[in-house]
Amino acid sequence: MHLASLHIYPVKSLRGLSLEVVELDTLGARCDRRFMVVDPEGTFMTQRAWPQMARIGANIDGTHLELTSDGLGGVRVGLLPEPAAPLVTVRIWKSEGLKAEDCGGEAAAWLSRVIGTPCRLVRIGPAFNRPVLKAAARPGDLVAFADAVPFLVTSRASLDHLNDRIVGAGGEAVPMNRFRPNLVIEGTRPFAEDGWSRIQIGRIVFRSAGPCVRCLVPTTDQLTGLRGTEPMRTLATFRRDEREPTHVNFGQNLVHETLTGTLRVGDPVLLLE
Repeated sequence: MHLASLHIYPVKSLRGLSLEVVELDTLGARCDRRFMVVDPEGTFMTQRAWPQMARIGANIDGTHLELTSDGLGGVRVGLLPEPAAPLVTVRIWKSEGLKAEDCGGEAAAWLSRVIGTPCRLVRIGPAFNRPVLKAAARPGDLVAFADAVPFLVTSRASLDHLNDRIVGAGGEAVPMNRFRPNLVIEGTRPFAEDGWSRIQIGRIVFRSAGPCVRCLVPTTDQLTGLRGTEPMRTLATFRRDEREPTHVNFGQNLVHETLTGTLRVGDPVLLLE
């Protein structure tokens, strides 16, 4: 088995980036979900309610995050924390009272126009601290603006199996970006990742934090923002959780036990437990 592709999402629920190399820190992959769009009350916004967020590109260079949308221009903000930035209180699911840096009026105005509702862009800075709340978490496990954990792993074999079922029923295959993974593994059987407790990719050790329960996002085209019924319609026929039948799973949540290091496409994948 090996790491077939690497992905980060600089802004939660906006478009992702495919990279060849990713550095890690205590929060996960560097630059992954270090920004987030929030409503006027500070509550996180995602494609679940605003599928048009998929139409916004989020690119990074050494110093800036650049947001773009076809025909609507773009906006740039500093990539790194700014000591003078005002702090705002934000919320992600059960993680409340988080302190994030406001990225300013220009970014807020542009995003509000593109998404079509009042919102602001916030960034992680030194005041941010968010423990992982999953049952598999251990003291010291931290996460950025992701839903719950620092990493999501999927496999190409799992997607191929799913697409075989979709196409066999007369539908169209879906790309992996519908599932917004960080790590895509090649060289395993379909859904083998369900049974992984601890794995090592290159020199980085990960611990499973349980299956990823899917929502509406995989039904959203990650270029157009248009929403359909697949792949959730087909997944629901064979990927329901035995203990929670209302849950439909695809992929595994991971916490990195090795807090610093480098991941590279092509790294070997070893099962530790």
